[in-house]
Amino acid sequence: MSEEAIGEAAEPIGENGPADATGVPREPVRTRLSDGRELLYFDDEPNVEHTAVDRRGLEPAEITSQARWDVLTREWTVIAGHRQQRTFRPATSDCPLCPTRGDMLTEVPDDHYDVVVFENRFPSLAASAAASVPVIDEPPFRSGPGVGRCEVVVFTDDHTASFASLSPRRVETVIDAWTNRTEELQARPDVGFVYCFENRGDEIGVTLAHPHGQIYAYPFVPTRIARTGRSFLQAAAGGDGCLQCNLLQAELAAADRIVIAGEHWVAYVPFAARWPYEVRIVPRRHLGSLPELNAAERRELARVYLDVLTRFDRLWDSPAPYIAGWDQAPVGDWGKGWHLACDIFTIRRATGKLKYLAGSESGAGVWINDISPERAAARLRDSN
Repeated sequence: MSEEAIGEAAEPIGENGPADATGVPREPVRTRLSDGRELLYFDDEPNVEHTAVDRRGLEPAEITSQARWDVLTREWTVIAGHRQQRTFRPATSDCPLCPTRGDMLTEVPDDHYDVVVFENRFPSLAASAAASVPVIDEPPFRSGPGVGRCEVVVFTDDHTASFASLSPRRVETVIDAWTNRTEELQARPDVGFVYCFENRGDEIGVTLAHPHGQIYAYPFVPTRIARTGRSFLQAAAGGDGCLQCNLLQAELAAADRIVIAGEHWVAYVPFAARWPYEVRIVPRRHLGSLPELNAAERRELARVYLDVLTRFDRLWDSPAPYIAGWDQAPVGDWGKGWHLACDIFTIRRATGKLKYLAGSESGAGVWINDISPERAAARLRDSN
């Protein structure tokens, strides 16, 4: 798939659905909110009923997202002016991600849940944009509807929790949700790349305090992902095999940037880390996307993921603001030979000090890191 392409055909991969404790896939419970958006319940245990109905009487929103192509940088930008109306730091009593209880009507109709996924009410991308946004192809200007899909993943019905406080079993359920959504979204004809991620902390710009993440199904392959895919393809074509596999073996041999080395997963600080504290979690087995994980890999991933987040929180005397995101195989040619990885990083470089993307980073695109990867890895190893 070209990095310029919007909405080329996608091919599904892996097995469907989340997995229960035995590793047998099962489907989530699906329902619709009052404005027609889809909501899915993923439960820690099977056979849980969810029959509550959304009583808010919402009208479908008009989505005006555009995807615009920059001919100089060869990057897509999404313009989504309707998002100015999205919910911004509500009081706990008005949290839209808490369960519905009594007269407090929220995005989740049930009065309890484990993990839920639903279409974002204020999405950056949505299939419905095609109905109101025209296609423009008048060089040098090129744009089209910001189709795709944006989903919210709520990790728990406990407003005061955090991802790091979840049980391993709950994290397995979150992984099952990521897996299910990745496979289903990758099969859509308007999707080029599926990105599962979490923003955590006021410093990151999080607008809802309830523990949650998001899934973006882009109608194109983002530039960074396309560039990585090109590197994978060039290495394979040159007889060098998988770059990620080679890099993992080199990091294991060097050892000084390794944070966790499990049976199925390794977490390490990248040699050329951009952020003050940055960890890459990589499966030892060569695979491209979350749906390809087996039961043993899912179980160990839950524990390694929690371990890394706990180490981040122990670096300072207050919880670390962080971003965590999965680099999965994009749809089409850029995904051939891809090796799955999760990047977790914090913008905090010291107590009371943040890493800002100023002139060099934002203007020239050259990152300058104040903390060496080796020092960062040593601190993370010591923070368990």
